[in-house]
Amino acid sequence: MAIYMGLDSSTQSLTAVVIEIDGDERRVLDQRSIRFDEELASYGCRNGVLTHSDPLVAHSNPVMWAEALDRLFAVFAAEGQFPLDKLRAIAGSGQQHGSVYFNSEADPRLSSLDPARELVGQLEGIFSRPTSPIWMDSSTLSECEAITAAVGGSGELASLTGSKAFERFTGPQIRKFHQEDPEGYDATSRIHLVSSFMATLLAGTDAPIDPGDGAGMNLMNLREKDWAPAALEATAPGLSGKLPAIEESWSIIGSLSNYWVERYGFSPATRVVCWSGDNPCSLVGVGLVKPGRLAISLGTSDTLFGYLPEPRVDPAMEGHTFGAPTGDYMSLICFKNGSLAREKICKASGLDWNGFSAALRETPPGNGGAILLPWFEPEITPNVQEPGARRYGLSEDEGPANVRAVVEAQMMTMAIHSRWMGVKPESIYATGGAACNKEILHIMAQVFDAAVYQFEVGNSAALGAALRAYHAAEMETRGSSSWEEVIAGFAEPVAESRIAPEPELVALYDELKEIYETCENHALNGGPDPMEKIDAFARR
Repeated sequence: MAIYMGLDSSTQSLTAVVIEIDGDERRVLDQRSIRFDEELASYGCRNGVLTHSDPLVAHSNPVMWAEALDRLFAVFAAEGQFPLDKLRAIAGSGQQHGSVYFNSEADPRLSSLDPARELVGQLEGIFSRPTSPIWMDSSTLSECEAITAAVGGSGELASLTGSKAFERFTGPQIRKFHQEDPEGYDATSRIHLVSSFMATLLAGTDAPIDPGDGAGMNLMNLREKDWAPAALEATAPGLSGKLPAIEESWSIIGSLSNYWVERYGFSPATRVVCWSGDNPCSLVGVGLVKPGRLAISLGTSDTLFGYLPEPRVDPAMEGHTFGAPTGDYMSLICFKNGSLAREKICKASGLDWNGFSAALRETPPGNGGAILLPWFEPEITPNVQEPGARRYGLSEDEGPANVRAVVEAQMMTMAIHSRWMGVKPESIYATGGAACNKEILHIMAQVFDAAVYQFEVGNSAALGAALRAYHAAEMETRGSSSWEEVIAGFAEPVAESRIAPEPELVALYDELKEIYETCENHALNGGPDPMEKIDAFARR
């Protein structure tokens, strides 16, 4: 029997998933969360974010994350749901892009924590920057422009690092810190990501950054999986000396520090595994460890992500390429108008969700060629600055037709804007709130020409981290570990939920996707009027 823990330090909470593996027997032993707003209200955060007069600024308090870790381990020790001294390895997931800034006091302090005292009181004075910019921050437009220009343009930066410069990415945030507080930057001895910061707390020694999280910084050479000198020089002086090393996701940092062993009863043999970002950990948590699989999360935003055996960069620079915990790569594309667009159409049509599903059943596939571009909010993919729905061959008061139009549009835009990945999926794992709607999933299967499965997994990032802990421990002791074996029994779809593509409908949507692209080009670039194509489609 062996026990493994995965932690997910997200925007609003710290979550743990504990799994047990005993031969072919696999089960989740425990799941726990510390909600920041509710249990650590004294930090003054709302939804995990500090209030700020500038709406573009989004920071959090790294001490809050540390206290959450201390509290969570105290709960495990008090409740005894599993034997702490049997924990073999622990790994973690951190919200991507967020950064933590240490001064020279950090290393000696963290390596000699007193287990008789609470963690928080021992962190005072170790930060050169008291707050941490997180992924929601969009205040670095000028820094993005400066980095882009210094590297040689957006295409060059994307080819080098996997993404063009984004305001929320860590590199632009570091540049802003250097520009606004040069003394604070000079006093910084180490800049960590949320992931490597939390791993450092556990190990009591400076933790590395893995290629998955490192790729979310605009600082890492995607192919070499090491810091890119051109990007570092474009960001801030002396930056190479302030960053941790980049190491593979299965790297063992060391054992749990004496603080956790003496204070809570963990074993001194428990291994601390390199942490990664939430998206790479979720890749493992939903079982995307080989080619031919994609996951689509139908949430507030719709997100498509998948495994890539080789690095590919989106020529349109809308998507991202990160390192994957498997040692390969992953793609990720975000579409802002997800559930909010579906809700807007549902309400405007005077329907509840049962009525929404009925409208999908009762309207014909292809919708007679009627197209909706559901950009109710500014869109990330494609880049739409001016919000507002655009309709072609469709009026606003055609309720059921608008229901079908919004779902078909969302599926088609995901299929169109993910072509750069070069992946023809055999199967798609659908997660998120709307994945319970089989009518939506049926359209997904036809548009992508792939079997669609429901995937009932909670806390996929924390589960992925626990599976990474198992993989790393096996790698250390055996020298190898099959990812298919690692995920078996945990990260698998609901087999009976399979929805298969139907050749006639696949062909119909292939034609409709061409029409949709024409509409998108017309709306964004002043391209040809699509109505002739729409009328021809409708006549058939």
